Amino acid sequence: MLKEKIKQYIEENDRQSAAEGVVLFKEEIEYAKQHQLASEGGWVEKDDNTRFADAYIERCDKESENMLKNESSVFLSEPVSYLKKHKNEFIYLESKWFDLVNVEAISLEVDDVFGTYDVMLGLKLQKKYDKQLREYLNANLNGEEAKFDLMFTLDDGLWNLNFVLNYVEGFREDLSMGEAFQLIYHFLFKLVEAVEKAQ
Repeated sequence: MLKEKIKQYIEENDRQSAAEGVVLFKEEIEYAKQHQLASEGGWVEKDDNTRFADAYIERCDKESENMLKNESSVFLSEPVSYLKKHKNEFIYLESKWFDLVNVEAISLEVDDVFGTYDVMLGLKLQKKYDKQLREYLNANLNGEEAKFDLMFTLDDGLWNLNFVLNYVEGFREDLSMGEAFQLIYHFLFKLVEAVEKAQ
């Protein structure tokens, strides 16, 4: 799962960047050290703010799901509260980094009724991890109302997961869009790590 993916990423990038080292971020470096996946010092820690610099980003209409505009990474400096001013929109983001945590893409929008920031994604994990996923989500989402929806779809062989970003530790309304996606990534990284440990 996570261990194999990070190990593979390090090996592939080690061959390409022998001189300067493998480019990783804090989560991956801590994980690699903990699991002794590479010799220490063979990597370069990148600033978290650059994680999604090459992401594919769309602003889409909620009702039609049509793309309104393909955005550059500059859009990630917008405040996450942009979505409260544009409730008819959702943000769709694809990044190679989400592949590490078994996710293809993330959608982020504001709930019309509750005004919360909702995260929607497909998680590529086997159905047998139901208990571990629910335990982690219940323990790590801090809210009174319904915190998440989790449903396995046999057709796709993945989990449809929706959760409220407001209930993730570290969420603030003044985050930038980029910081919000970093927070989502961190949450998913820890989720997949917890499921892996519980095997």
